[in-house]
Amino acid sequence: MTERRPAAAARPHMLLPAVTLLAGCQAAVLDPQGPVARAERTILLDSLAIMLAVVVPTIIATLAFAWWYRASNPKATRRPDWSFSGRIELVVWSIPLMVITLLGGVTWIASHQLDPRTPLASDTPPLDLQVVSLDWKWLFIYPGQQVAAVNRLVVPAGVPLRLTLTSASVMNTFFVPQLGSMIYTMNGMATTLHLMADHPGTFAGRSAHFSGDGFSDMHFQVHALPPAEFAEWAASTRSGSGTPLDDAAYLALSKPGVVDRPLDYARVASGLFDRILNQHLPPGPGPMPGPARHSSGRTGH
Repeated sequence: MTERRPAAAARPHMLLPAVTLLAGCQAAVLDPQGPVARAERTILLDSLAIMLAVVVPTIIATLAFAWWYRASNPKATRRPDWSFSGRIELVVWSIPLMVITLLGGVTWIASHQLDPRTPLASDTPPLDLQVVSLDWKWLFIYPGQQVAAVNRLVVPAGVPLRLTLTSASVMNTFFVPQLGSMIYTMNGMATTLHLMADHPGTFAGRSAHFSGDGFSDMHFQVHALPPAEFAEWAASTRSGSGTPLDDAAYLALSKPGVVDRPLDYARVASGLFDRILNQHLPPGPGPMPGPARHSSGRTGH
């Protein structure tokens, strides 16, 4: 008994690292802050319920069979020569087919309803945003406001967002878990994504596709502001004395590197996104051997 005490006393300390790691986990996908993410959570919960309808009875039946056919139960009928039952075969095959049909139906319907290219139903006109994935940073261009930001996405809450995304380097993935719909960005191609934040708040965005040494720093914050505050931010950024985002500034920004802090650009050259998309501006060289380089920039304020 004395020899077991140290091991028993050590168990809480063995669990401490696991608890510490789990404390940093956030169920962002299950905490939707927009209509798209909310619909995706519904799909996850519906799929879970459909699967549990099979899993739970299976677990109960397994325990019940093990208990009933135990060696000490004289009432259990044993038939060692039994080999086939049409009724059992019907149940064994029909239940999986029903589950597959239900899961397939849910996925099929949701895939069409949540098509990233489908505009969100709203009486408010969408805000156009242009997104470029770089090594290893995100560039957000506001064509209507003629401003841009790096690793910071400021949007009006309650207003639909129409994002046009591309990559100026290797393929990458844009994902804001609390707003929904992860989507790829590809060099020389444009994809469309519609999102919306229901309420003001700050949400974490990230790259979900490994793209080199600086991948772990390729994240950003989405700041959803009341529409009046968003308009004020755009006006103050546009009228600031910061660095304009012209072709030369973009080429410097597109070089592989990790920015130390979010950047704002006071003015954006007309048609910059189209020149990036059509590769009139050369794409980045892509990830290269060696540690990620840090680059700094001047903000608009």
